[in-house]
Amino acid sequence: MGLDDIKRRIAAAEERAGRAPGSVTLIAVSKVQPEGRVTAVLDAGHRVFGENYVQEAQGKWPDWRNRWPGVELHMIGPLQSNKAKAAVDLFDAIHTLDRMTLARKLAQQADQQGRSPHLFIQVNTGDEPQKAGILADELPVFLSSCHDLGLSPSGLMCIPPEGHDPLPHFRLLRRLAHDHGLPHLSMGMSADFESAIAEGATHVRVGSAIFGDRA
Repeated sequence: MGLDDIKRRIAAAEERAGRAPGSVTLIAVSKVQPEGRVTAVLDAGHRVFGENYVQEAQGKWPDWRNRWPGVELHMIGPLQSNKAKAAVDLFDAIHTLDRMTLARKLAQQADQQGRSPHLFIQVNTGDEPQKAGILADELPVFLSSCHDLGLSPSGLMCIPPEGHDPLPHFRLLRRLAHDHGLPHLSMGMSADFESAIAEGATHVRVGSAIFGDRA
């Protein structure tokens, strides 16, 4: 596998689903990958990357952005409220808005910094008690509260339960996004991104299939 292979598979999945070429954004998940693997993907021209940890991203991306202009950086891991300031400063999109305390912090930082990343609400589609995310039936109230804070989430994100068929979860997320007029769907990873594209994903998060197993 590798970047070119994943891009070909995304293009083929778009075509099968009757979707416009380029309608799916590939987020290359670069967390804890060796520097050489990431810079090789940058050298190949890819510019959209995902990170799970604010501190790790702070340590490498400011320099890499200077060397490779045009990078778009997505926060795809759990975000602690005390890291909201750094996250708003560093990331172009945050996919893990999952609780009201974080929404308040992000709204405060957006106001103070005069910028707001694109926001995806993480939905716990499997009602898993150990997993972060808003439950599906809590989404309308959560969205309303976000709007009251001046936030404008543009999409939803989910991580289906491990070992389960992801399709019902992709379909639930798509229905929720449609019902609430949200245009973006962040769903699908290395093992199932083609199924996610068939169900309407606009952003897929692929790491090991591009870079190889994490160090």
